[in-house]
Amino acid sequence: MSEPTSSVDPGGRRAAISNAIVGLFKEFYGKGPTAAKTYFNDDWVFCVMEGGLTRNEETFLAAGKHDLVRGVRLEFQEIMRDRITGAVAEIVGRPVLTYHSQVLFEPVRFVEMFLLEPAE
Repeated sequence: MSEPTSSVDPGGRRAAISNAIVGLFKEFYGKGPTAAKTYFNDDWVFCVMEGGLTRNEETFLAAGKHDLVRGVRLEFQEIMRDRITGAVAEIVGRPVLTYHSQVLFEPVRFVEMFLLEPAE
């Protein structure tokens, strides 16, 4: 399979990655992002998602508990690491070497970052 680049997306892999990650968020959080877009840059894959906080997370944010929401989200993403990286690896046809997740507020965004094994 050819190497992902920022301008070429054979087979709609960007959409497939976005859909897979949003699906996992919906399955395991009970609510998923409202929009998602995936980008390829050399050996990197970035999936940026909008919205999708649960009601209790919105309540914590309203009370100024940003660190609590971020901490729980990031811890949960670590637990989900194998499922998330496995989905990406299957779609792109290359192993994921490392993965990082980040949650941003105002506006709410989730960023999933994957470093792929170099293409042969």
